[in-house]
Amino acid sequence: MTLATVPEYGSARTTRKAGHAVVAGAGMAGLLAARVLADHFEQVMIVEKDSLPDAPVTRKGIPQANHIHNLHEAGRRTLEDLFPGFSEDLIAAGGNRIEINSDSRVFIEGDVLAHGPGRLPMYCASRPLFELVTRRRVDDVDNISLREHCQFIDYLVGETAPNVEGISIRQDGRTEEIPADLVVDATGRTSRTPDWLAEHDYPTPTVDEVHIDVVYSTALVNRPVDAQQTRVVLPNPPRKRGGGMFPVENGRWMMTLFGVHGEHAPPHPEGFADFAASLPIPDFKRVIDEHGLASETIEQYPFPSNKRVRYEEIDRFPDGLVVIGDGIASFNPIYGQGMSVAALEALQLHHALAADGTDDLAHRFFQRAETVVDDAWMLAVGSDFQFRQTTGPKPTGTDLINKYLSRLLRKARTDGKLADAFNRVIIMEERPTSLFRPRILWRVLTPSL
Repeated sequence: MTLATVPEYGSARTTRKAGHAVVAGAGMAGLLAARVLADHFEQVMIVEKDSLPDAPVTRKGIPQANHIHNLHEAGRRTLEDLFPGFSEDLIAAGGNRIEINSDSRVFIEGDVLAHGPGRLPMYCASRPLFELVTRRRVDDVDNISLREHCQFIDYLVGETAPNVEGISIRQDGRTEEIPADLVVDATGRTSRTPDWLAEHDYPTPTVDEVHIDVVYSTALVNRPVDAQQTRVVLPNPPRKRGGGMFPVENGRWMMTLFGVHGEHAPPHPEGFADFAASLPIPDFKRVIDEHGLASETIEQYPFPSNKRVRYEEIDRFPDGLVVIGDGIASFNPIYGQGMSVAALEALQLHHALAADGTDDLAHRFFQRAETVVDDAWMLAVGSDFQFRQTTGPKPTGTDLINKYLSRLLRKARTDGKLADAFNRVIIMEERPTSLFRPRILWRVLTPSL
């Protein structure tokens, strides 16, 4: 599901506040989960192992934060509903607002897509700034507390049934038990919940992994104050290289270069510039030559595979626990879906709680989260399977869909309405199925004159 199909947030649906909830992890998924829990619980606590300074700095627990992060429109509008004025706060903190249909150039299928007729805003910033602005707004919620330097150790279980009744943490060398009526695991891709389930005789979920072997390298580039250009080159067989360039705070572009299946941008300035020159549009190298790198080092991060944990398929799960964010699914980061998927999952957690409280919450939430993950998974994994080297479970119909999308994108080089329809899917405003509506099918399948 996407912005077009997930019901909007509505605080009026909350009828009572009772009990305590605890969230393990203060990344975007954890912060957003805490915000919706605050409508339903008397007290909400977030515990985080890292330090959380009031500054946009990369923290140890999120090494990928040094690289491009997109906040798609689905994520931004959800954040705006949860935190009215969020977009203005982001701009005031140094973020940028661009128009996709005037400021961007997207190269795919051998050429640049046409600009569409509609207005498509995108808010650009570094991941640490997105997180900082969100954390400040969470801090403003009276019944949410946040504890840093807290290492999550284990779940607390009941005496008569292995249901979750809180967590144990370690802080300053001391161990502490924190009781809770609900625990949300927002610890990310390295979540230990599957292992915990196996140790306590619960069914273990199936894990789908689609291996793409992407490595991305990132540098900051000096940017004139009025320059808002955004550039994206997506890999497309046989070309395995790509890149993205977005305006961020402090007069910089964040430039991420990446390659899949063995094509990796070097982690040093000379090799980085040479890799930029190898891309099919000259914009990346020209910006480096004209404005210069603002980074002395090149940050690099490997991402071996898309990963999806199928919690929705298991028939028995402990009461008092749910998993959210990358602990459910993490996607090839070149498509920029992570923060927006986390926002929509938090929205689904809100709706699940508003509908029936905590009764059978995990089962109901995982079913709702599946509808969010399905669309994002189809986009990321489907694109990755363009390459014959990609391995893992291939969704049914992927090859046929890829052939259709290839034709659509070739037509979108000169057809702004097709480019607009594709962009609205990418920003998670519309579902991928919208590209098969009759008016789109007609434009795609009608022979070019």
